[in-house]
Amino acid sequence: MAGPAALFVSIGHQAGALRTLRAAADPHPPRTQTFSASRFGPAWHSPGEETEMSESGGAQELEEERKAPGKSPKEGEESGDLSPLSPGEPRPERLAWPGLVRRETLRETALRSKMSRLVEATSWLVQVEQTLLLPLLQQHPLPLHPKDSIEFRNICSHMALQREGQQFERDLHEAHQCLKSIIEKLICSLAVFPSDSYIPVRSALRQILQNLLAM
Repeated sequence: MAGPAALFVSIGHQAGALRTLRAAADPHPPRTQTFSASRFGPAWHSPGEETEMSESGGAQELEEERKAPGKSPKEGEESGDLSPLSPGEPRPERLAWPGLVRRETLRETALRSKMSRLVEATSWLVQVEQTLLLPLLQQHPLPLHPKDSIEFRNICSHMALQREGQQFERDLHEAHQCLKSIIEKLICSLAVFPSDSYIPVRSALRQILQNLLAM
């Protein structure tokens, strides 16, 4: 039997796993370097700013260079300058960064959805343990399994280092199974509670488990 201290330990490991999962599920979006600004050094812009520079500032600058004395159009081509693009022609920066226009595959969509559900279930579990389960443990100790929460955090940490590939998928599956086991054991532990005050927390845990199994 374990009291609030053991639950605090479990919640701490689960909260650490949750932070890792959120970081892995929501990486920083890649930034795009504008083509015209690269001549003067690295400068990063949003897609809207990039389009504006390409259509106005970039074209005006190239036109001024072409009008400069002693510089023929051929010399401009040899120096690497580009003429303004026609409206239907793809821009060089889009060709250089194919990931910006690549569509997500079905497999990637499924993995992202599975990760999202895992993050949601973990967040909900931590909240239920803090607000509903902890007060119960102050009245009556329950059998807990902190080692499962430690294993869950370790799996999530390892998964965050992979980011993609078969090992990432295996870690994601193991994290799902480990969280499922944690919830099921909590539900079983509440069955020995001497009063009906455990019903709300068990109902909440069953709802979390149902959403998790919906993967």
